Amino acid sequence: MGRAGPGEGGTLTGTADVAQDSANHSRDAFSWGHSALRAEFAVAADGTLRLVGLDRPGEAGLADPESALPLVELTALGHGSGWSGPRFTGTALGARLTYRGHRTGSRGGLDRLTVELHDPDTGLTAFVELTSPRAVPVLRSRVRLRNDGPEPLVVQSLSSLLVGGLPAPDDLDVLRARNDWLAECRWYTEPLRARVADINVDVHQHDSRAALALVGRGSWPTDGHLPMGALTERASGRTWLWQIESPAGWRWDLGESARGTHLALNGPTDAEHQWRVRLAPGEQFTGVAGVLAVGAGFDAAMGALTSYRRAVRRPHPDHTALPVVFNDYMNTLMGDPTTEKLLPLIDAAARAGAEYFCVDAGWYDDSADGSWWDSVGDWQPSPRRFPEGGIRAVLDRIRERGMVPGLWLEPEVVGVRSPVAAALPPDAFFQRDGIRLTEQGRHQLDLRHPAARAHLDGTVDRIVGDWGVGYLKLDYNIVIDPGTLAPGDLAPGAGLLGHAHAYLDWLSEVLDRHPHLVIENCASGGMRMDGATLAVTQLQSTSDQQDPLRYPPIAAAAPTAVPPEQGAVWAYPQPGFDDDLIAFTLGGALLGRIHLSGHLDRMSQRQLALVRDAVATYKAIRPDLARAVPFWPLGLPGWTDEWLALGMRTPDDRTSYVLVWRRGGDPELSLPVGHLAGREVSAEILHPSSVSPGSAVRSPCGLRVSLPWTPAVLLVRLVARPAMPR
Repeated sequence: MGRAGPGEGGTLTGTADVAQDSANHSRDAFSWGHSALRAEFAVAADGTLRLVGLDRPGEAGLADPESALPLVELTALGHGSGWSGPRFTGTALGARLTYRGHRTGSRGGLDRLTVELHDPDTGLTAFVELTSPRAVPVLRSRVRLRNDGPEPLVVQSLSSLLVGGLPAPDDLDVLRARNDWLAECRWYTEPLRARVADINVDVHQHDSRAALALVGRGSWPTDGHLPMGALTERASGRTWLWQIESPAGWRWDLGESARGTHLALNGPTDAEHQWRVRLAPGEQFTGVAGVLAVGAGFDAAMGALTSYRRAVRRPHPDHTALPVVFNDYMNTLMGDPTTEKLLPLIDAAARAGAEYFCVDAGWYDDSADGSWWDSVGDWQPSPRRFPEGGIRAVLDRIRERGMVPGLWLEPEVVGVRSPVAAALPPDAFFQRDGIRLTEQGRHQLDLRHPAARAHLDGTVDRIVGDWGVGYLKLDYNIVIDPGTLAPGDLAPGAGLLGHAHAYLDWLSEVLDRHPHLVIENCASGGMRMDGATLAVTQLQSTSDQQDPLRYPPIAAAAPTAVPPEQGAVWAYPQPGFDDDLIAFTLGGALLGRIHLSGHLDRMSQRQLALVRDAVATYKAIRPDLARAVPFWPLGLPGWTDEWLALGMRTPDDRTSYVLVWRRGGDPELSLPVGHLAGREVSAEILHPSSVSPGSAVRSPCGLRVSLPWTPAVLLVRLVARPAMPR
């Protein structure tokens, strides 16, 4: 049971599994970390190990070591009631896990610490696996359980990371991110005390049970909210930023304990997700990972988290090449591709500078009325849509024009009218009480079943191996909640998590067989934008938003969820747009991963030249984007903000890019660029190429921007001159 996490596998190297090693001060207290992060641990009087300090070296650690929490919290049937938020009491099994030893090691640029805990009453052993990329202030934690006792154990909840001793709720603001279809990555902030009531612990003499909890359910793990959050200390700006790397279900909690604040990160639980696992003697289970970044402010913490995401993901040439992708769907063919429609579009995309061309949904639809939704699953091209030479003629045309061909696929679903629904065995699909589940006219494959896996392996190997497709956009447009009860599943939430991990394992095996294949992850836009999936796939769809005036806040906030080189942002200029709207539509994608669309084949030469200029600008700056980290000169964007801004800064802070949108408001604005304060800086407008040279002026307080029209966009490159030697 369980699986390896991103960038992991094999055994740790380093010291033996003992309590005393090079990281130790003593058996009862030890530290671990590197130049950017230091973690301090201590054994409490009850034998449990506590995380008593976590911060960058030289800075204050957790506010109150006495409020430290046990390293693991878990509940199990017969050993504490069902999950109701962090309790950290002796009645829960996690509070009985005593410290037995630890070992350290390193591999692949990651420092590692594994702590062993044990409960002698049940025989349960927990291994807390902590990792941190060298020189990055980020801690990743996950817990592996092994039943070394004589009796089965049913686990109902398992923490990923517990941190106590943070500043009191009165001193903190909490940040969360709404993530809805067509309105992704909408961060909002409020005082933590507004959500965690002050009960006056001096009177009641026990910790408050008031807590702020956020939960993600179902097979769209980022539907509703991102599995992220942040705390910012109001006076200093110091920030703790987290993500939960679960592809199926998650929960995080903030509460008050010992006059400080605690944070608990969890995967799925019994109470919230109908998740339980039974560990027979000798069996193991590995939970999902929780990740915590620390920084002097939100931008610094997000920069660290971006560096972490790059360090743990699967290596792939796409992460540095950043080719321009044209996709025929958005505001263009909208799922109705034919040879006749595609050929001129392919030619125009090549003239505009696209390097990949993806044929989106509909290429398999042979119905006369487009009613393909509940018949998919066989993934064979439509003879009606591609009458002469079939789809291979279209793919050949893409290659002839110097681009890599791509196709859209929705691998996990099988329509109820598809022949595949009858051809595969019942256990290859999601089921409950022996009944195959149906959602919106579709069944869901269970990728733990060998027949389901073989079906998809055959599909991908035909499309990629035989047809020569080099790009797959993998979509997922249904929600199965709470999951499946396959043979061996104790609860549907466990079945869902098991399938989700099997799906990621399958993707890894596909990339092993086809190492140059590029995979885009999509679930109705950004509904599966979780860290576990992003560590395997190369690109991430950020939204299905079709309105170019509503896309800017999504594009500006997308780097909070995904590194810029993975975040696919639509740019769909149309021949009916005026020049300003074409520039606006294109400009919003230039600090992400440009996903070009639109009826380029119907554009005038002047309009197509505007597209070519924007694509050329992107190609010129993409080497910097592959290593830059984001910042927000105006703060995180609001959905209705009239001015929005997104910045990218290279690791040496020599070059920065600032993308500014104006949708209304005053025609001039000053933007602070704090990391360049006091330095001699030159400003250059990169997009649009025809803008007045006076529209961006570097000033002592930041960047002064003038955009007298709306909608308007401006991309500025700021270059800091090296300091003169004394």
